[in-house]
Amino acid sequence: MPVSDPVGDLLTRIRNANSANHESLEIEASNLKIEVVRILHEEGYLKSYEVIKQPVQDKIKVTLKYGARNREKVITTLKRVSKPGLRVYRSHDKLPTVLRGLGIAIVSTSQGVMTAKKARKLGIGGEVLAFIY
Repeated sequence: MPVSDPVGDLLTRIRNANSANHESLEIEASNLKIEVVRILHEEGYLKSYEVIKQPVQDKIKVTLKYGARNREKVITTLKRVSKPGLRVYRSHDKLPTVLRGLGIAIVSTSQGVMTAKKARKLGIGGEVLAFIY
């Protein structure tokens, strides 16, 4: 079934699996979703991810990360910023910081998907996709 907001769907699936304390989940793959999951993994919010090749639609297997003690959640909030009905664009000097640098903002730029911190360093703006902390 086609989804009108693939990034919003990805974040909702991760949020729901995290709330239910699931170990992993599978999501239909796209280049944008793979890049968002890659950033979440690099920033330490996910344990691992793997792209599973299939004949019709590839899938991404995401393994969630929990704290060692009492399985506390590493991801507390996943918030979609730019939505299909209201796109949010920012120049490099107006890119947001999340929780004074404790969280990350994911930005889609002309040079690919990256964190707001990296985009600020490169001096490029773009569409603010999500906040994660």
